[in-house]
Amino acid sequence: MKKDSKIEQKWWLIDADGQRLGRLSTRIANILRGKDKACFTPQHDCGDYVIVKNVKKIKLTGHKWDNKKYYSHSGHMGSLKTFTASDILRRKPEMLLQEAVKGMLPKNKLQAKFMKKLKIYIDDNVPHEAQKPELLYIETNPTKK
Repeated sequence: MKKDSKIEQKWWLIDADGQRLGRLSTRIANILRGKDKACFTPQHDCGDYVIVKNVKKIKLTGHKWDNKKYYSHSGHMGSLKTFTASDILRRKPEMLLQEAVKGMLPKNKLQAKFMKKLKIYIDDNVPHEAQKPELLYIETNPTKK
């Protein structure tokens, strides 16, 4: 088991243009946790940083734009608000991917650490050139060849 100071963390750049939300968020969650590395242990943060651009062009299949619901509650009586995926895309497109990835991460103290390593941008403007991120290509439809 490697110490946290000895683990190398890379920066990955993912283009979300035309990608499906579920497949993309699963891949991102695995990279953030470090499950694709040989040094993976569930109790340590050995994952990499992920930068996602073009989140506004993400895809959902079927009728999920209208049927998928997101809930917000302030804690006061009668303050439950319901939003569809299309509402979220119009208001805060980065929230779609952020909520999907957060739901796939473990519900413990490491979840906040993992979410800090996820950088989401609506369009092509990415201010992380100093980190020299590597472009990660994710197939849009891996089952069909």
